[in-house]
Amino acid sequence: MDARSKPPHGDPDESSVDTQGKPVVVTRAEADNGPLSSALRDLGLQVLLWPAVSVAAADTAPLEEALRSINEFDWIVFASRYAVAAVTERVAAAPATLRVAAVGQATAQVLRQRGWPVDLLPDDANAAALVSVFATKPISGMKVLFPASSRALPTIAAGLTQLGAKVVQVEAYRTEPAALDVAACRSVIDRGGIGAVTFASPSAVIELERSLGKDSFDRLLGGAKAVAIGPTTARELVARGRAPVLAESATLRGLALTTFRLVQTRQ
Repeated sequence: MDARSKPPHGDPDESSVDTQGKPVVVTRAEADNGPLSSALRDLGLQVLLWPAVSVAAADTAPLEEALRSINEFDWIVFASRYAVAAVTERVAAAPATLRVAAVGQATAQVLRQRGWPVDLLPDDANAAALVSVFATKPISGMKVLFPASSRALPTIAAGLTQLGAKVVQVEAYRTEPAALDVAACRSVIDRGGIGAVTFASPSAVIELERSLGKDSFDRLLGGAKAVAIGPTTARELVARGRAPVLAESATLRGLALTTFRLVQTRQ
């Protein structure tokens, strides 16, 4: 997989972009002026917003019940900014005795913006890396709160449980399929009009294929390169026979910069 192949680091010269080139597809759940779409446009790229997933509120009762006893936990683990939002909307400041772990720089950045500390941040932005770092710490017997997506993979909860932690996983938000204008998407695919497709989560890969249908999905990625924010997302693409490019950093800015360079080299 050519996941690490990319041009040299450093912000590109935006004035060199051919803004009339093929647009880039954004599949994450965000508005037209969302952070990834805005970052791509700031680099001079055209954007097509094809949100494959949407983020919806969960039943808040289990989360609120867990947060009422937040002082009883030793650690809280955040795997996405949506979980951060769900918790910090209810608890303004982290208790002094609570330690905070985050998966990915983007999640850590949102925590810090909201005044929460980040005590543990693995170098690699994936759940397995987080568990590996916890394996070097005295986690056995400790109580861990994990506010998670409705589609959270078992890696964190199972991994920390195997290390002896007492994990309380609660649903903080729901990840659901989004309603795409499939006919319009297929029309663009048929014209070969896409430069690259960005994926910021495994769910986006799964749901885009489901929405478009396997044939259209395969034709899309047969003509346009897939760019994945991290290895977990990349694995979903590899499982579908694709060799994605991995973002230089597991942030939306890193995803945008890698996409920019890729589009430039393919023109």
